Amino acid sequence: MEMDKINVNNMLAIEEPFMKAPLEQLKRSIRQSQKQAERETAQINAAISNMIKNKDMFSAEEMDKTLSGFIERLKALRRKLEEAKQEEAQLISRSRQRAADLNELSSFSSTAQPEFQRWCRTRMERVLIDYMLRNGNVDTAQHLIENGNLEHFADTSLFALVMSTERELRENHSCRSALQWCAENRSALRKIQSALEFELRLQEFVEMARERHVADAIAYSKKHLVAWSSTELPRIQRAMTLLAFSPNTGCSPYKNMFDMSRWDYLANQFRMVIFQLFDLPAQPLLHLLLQTGLSALKTPACISDDPTEHNRNCPVCHLETLGKLAQDLPLSHHVNSNLVCRITGERMNEDNPPMRLPNGYVYSHNSLKDMALKNDGKVKCPRSGLSFKISEAKKLFIS
Repeated sequence: MEMDKINVNNMLAIEEPFMKAPLEQLKRSIRQSQKQAERETAQINAAISNMIKNKDMFSAEEMDKTLSGFIERLKALRRKLEEAKQEEAQLISRSRQRAADLNELSSFSSTAQPEFQRWCRTRMERVLIDYMLRNGNVDTAQHLIENGNLEHFADTSLFALVMSTERELRENHSCRSALQWCAENRSALRKIQSALEFELRLQEFVEMARERHVADAIAYSKKHLVAWSSTELPRIQRAMTLLAFSPNTGCSPYKNMFDMSRWDYLANQFRMVIFQLFDLPAQPLLHLLLQTGLSALKTPACISDDPTEHNRNCPVCHLETLGKLAQDLPLSHHVNSNLVCRITGERMNEDNPPMRLPNGYVYSHNSLKDMALKNDGKVKCPRSGLSFKISEAKKLFIS
């Protein structure tokens, strides 16, 4: 049947992050390993060249000790590169597993196939894992990963980095891990024109100003803030003026700079930047999938201020739950209207025709019949509060 046919392209439309995340991690891991190897070997080669050039200044014992130190550094470099190689092998394996999973979708011919149902179940589980990891429910996510053997489908290490860094920013008020990550990904941050490192440096300056360590703050600004003067000069000037104000100042914008809520802002910024670098959507994939369905259901009645206009069976009408996800979605386009009973939420059709009460309100035949059986043949309009005999209801015909 046509309705059972699988639209592969539509299903794969939102799976790009699923494939790109491990590939982006692999690219960055390779680059970092290469840079680390080049930097370490260049330093050792330069030191050896200098030692050969000035060999008369070194005793045999000093040269032996220095060379032994070089050997230890190279051994440590080798261990780090081997660890990086193992991580890269895992990322390659993860990419292959994901590609095979998406490729399997093209082998299904019908949504009724048990294999397709199994594939959808796996997809739902990995979407839930993504949602749990984003919201810090790590133990629950790990339980689902282990039960479903979904290690290759979860970006656990990436979200662990995000959560630990956010925790350090929000709770410990420390920029150390975030700045270390920025240093490792500085070229990538420059490509997307991100000012995250500046924001972190600025916050460290603010903390020095808060503690009234004026000399340290000035020295810090010369070392870390001046480099951003070409793009952030007004903010740097404002930061230097901050030294003249106390932390409890009521003068804006210096009051905002001292505000502790900036730590939450930095944590959110870090999450947004790292998601951007690894091509992850800002919203959980679960939200995107739900919004796809909700957009087909949203009607003017769903956003009406009159609660009686809402349908109890419509998820969009539940404003405290799924309705929140649909707030910014456009209204759906319906060529044909569907009549829905306000009492039961059931669709009105030839098997359950609409019935008009004397006051003009319309409800389904089944709802009025059930009400009449419980109230000695009388029905009460839930919107006006008026009561009528069931015999007074007139059947309407849908044209």
